[in-house]
Amino acid sequence: MKRRALTPTVVRLGAVSFLADVSSEMLYPITPIFLTAVLGASPAALGLIEGLAEASASLIKAYSGRWSDRSGRRTPFVWGGYLMAALAKPLIGFAGSWPAVLAARALDRAGKGLRGAPRDALLAEGAPADVLGAALGWHRTMDTLGAALGPILALIYLHNRGQDPASLRALYGWALLPGLAAVAVALTVREARSGTVVREAGSEPSQSTGQLDGFWRAIAAWTVFAAVNFQIRLDAFNVINHT
Repeated sequence: MKRRALTPTVVRLGAVSFLADVSSEMLYPITPIFLTAVLGASPAALGLIEGLAEASASLIKAYSGRWSDRSGRRTPFVWGGYLMAALAKPLIGFAGSWPAVLAARALDRAGKGLRGAPRDALLAEGAPADVLGAALGWHRTMDTLGAALGPILALIYLHNRGQDPASLRALYGWALLPGLAAVAVALTVREARSGTVVREAGSEPSQSTGQLDGFWRAIAAWTVFAAVNFQIRLDAFNVINHT
């Protein structure tokens, strides 16, 4: 069953997620330090940057799957999304003020929103239906391994190079390498089948009221979680900043 789940599409998309997460998570722990210590941003600016960046991803996620269905293609959304995220990394390192970081982070998260649903559809189309859970489990494993390795690489780098502004800026350039490697692997992914039927302009899929009710309940629950999570992070940052 494991061998049947690991089709070329599943393996390659797992490698893509691994490399992309290495790139992203190398920078996630140091971005607050870079913003406050190098650019002089306030905690409020930090919250605004992350909030607007994640909002851009969420808004695009709501439409990228539909755009992919209408076009009948998956891979261009996947390639484009990973490329946007990869190119956004060094832009943060070149930033001279926090609004520039905001623009780069929004580009990064927009890429994540653009690629997410089409990539998941590719996974579903690229694995046999009876082992789809195993295929998704492989993908999540690779994604999580990348998220674990990224901060370790950043820690090793900072231990050897120090935490001066020049070293912090250079790390954003190094993060470009696994990001571009993710794009290169994504370019080798082939669509297993033609995805979906392209609808005529103006036509919409039918949705039951029950499906919409469930959708909005999930959004409401996630909104509460995100608000609490944001407050916890802000409180932790304030504690660290005053010690």
